[in-house]
Amino acid sequence: MTTDSADAPPSARVRPPSAAPAPAGAAVRPPRGPARETLPPPRPGRGQRRRAAAPLLAADTLATAGAALPVLGTGTAPLALGPMVLGLLLLHSRAGLYRPGPAPSLLGALPALLCRAAVCWCAVAAVLAAVRPAQALPPAPLAGAVAGHTALVCGARALVHRARRAAARRRPRATLIVGPDPAARQLAAVLRARPEYGMRPVGLVAAGASVAAGAGEPPGDAGPPRLTSPQDITRAVIRHTVRDAVFTVPPHRDPHTAALLRRFIDQGSAVWLAGAAATLEGRPPPSSGHLYGFACRRLDTDPPRHGGAGKRALDLVLAAVALVVTAPVLMVCALAVRLADGPGVLCREEHLGRGGRGFPLLTFRTVRPCAPGDGGGEADGGHPSRVGRLLRRTGAAGLPRWWNVLRGDLSLVGPAPERPAAVERHIRSCPEYGARHRMAPGLTGLAQVHGLRGDSPVADRARFDNLYIDTWSWGQDLRIVLRALARLPRRAGR
Repeated sequence: MTTDSADAPPSARVRPPSAAPAPAGAAVRPPRGPARETLPPPRPGRGQRRRAAAPLLAADTLATAGAALPVLGTGTAPLALGPMVLGLLLLHSRAGLYRPGPAPSLLGALPALLCRAAVCWCAVAAVLAAVRPAQALPPAPLAGAVAGHTALVCGARALVHRARRAAARRRPRATLIVGPDPAARQLAAVLRARPEYGMRPVGLVAAGASVAAGAGEPPGDAGPPRLTSPQDITRAVIRHTVRDAVFTVPPHRDPHTAALLRRFIDQGSAVWLAGAAATLEGRPPPSSGHLYGFACRRLDTDPPRHGGAGKRALDLVLAAVALVVTAPVLMVCALAVRLADGPGVLCREEHLGRGGRGFPLLTFRTVRPCAPGDGGGEADGGHPSRVGRLLRRTGAAGLPRWWNVLRGDLSLVGPAPERPAAVERHIRSCPEYGARHRMAPGLTGLAQVHGLRGDSPVADRARFDNLYIDTWSWGQDLRIVLRALARLPRRAGR
């Protein structure tokens, strides 16, 4: 796998500007621990959805218990109540009755509640007729049980909706609206005038290329400020603790808007589509709500699985094994570099990892030290030594990167690490490039095994890396590793 990562330009000893210059000939030592830059906040989106569904789950459970006890009696109800509640909650969940909406309508959910109550009670009646024929429910009591159950569920849910509207008026959530004028400002005015929707506009985000270009502020407008750069968006999210983003344009209409969508999803915000963006082929979907006349529906943004603790545990085991197994090779390479090219066996160069966190990427030095005053070096494209050319050709120059894997800077599989200056340049030309930092970089990755390296188009690399992150699985990691291993003989023979 190290051959894939060795395709990047040769590493150099890069020190922070504030650090004092090292004495000539001093060797670079491996870092003692990971950098302490702050990572992005954890994704709270799924937790928010669970907290939003909890009151409705409790209301349905209590209503089911209240309807079952009088009909089934104290002898049968305790036995049937558990399966009955579980079945009803599953049916409601499959119907989307626990998905949060901007303005939930009880009358709109009434047909679904009635149908699922009928299915639940018919199943209970069938089981009772088979197990205890003496307690079978006749048609009239069965219909009454369905009607009473539906009424109790509606009443309990009405109390939950009323409490939510009251809480939304007291503490509306900070919201960013993405889209062009005048639709974005009209929606912002509606949300300010109608606090029961629970959204408080704190900024309007320019859509499309205007985000990167920095669109101007409309003159004489007293509404929320127009945010015209990624820095403005970041400051607004931190300052106001933004939890909702409303798109008035299709979020995938261009790369810049898609990059905004990734940004909001990654920080855990709830994403809503409003107005024209909420329609499907010109027609609103049947489950859509509205924001005072603006069609509105929530975008399903379940976070992609990134491996989490399991992926990190595998990285730790493999890195420890690799360092032990390759210890003799590491010692021979270090000795060869020291004898052939003098002091300074390792090079460390600042790269960006997960969440834009900087870390020193370790490699063996493959360029002869420049004479004092020459000003050249590996980062400046110096001349490789004979030993350095051999290390590059065999891939041994990248073996110290297993130490980065052990520290957590790198993973076995992930996007290729990049230098900060290159990242800034690539983000300006490709807005989706920054989304690669949702996952730790890797020794190899989907883009690398497809032949996309430092000299390939930035958009192609970003597309492959984001595809890998969005569709991560253990099977995909295994396939990438096998493809990287298959490429080792060809790379070593060059």
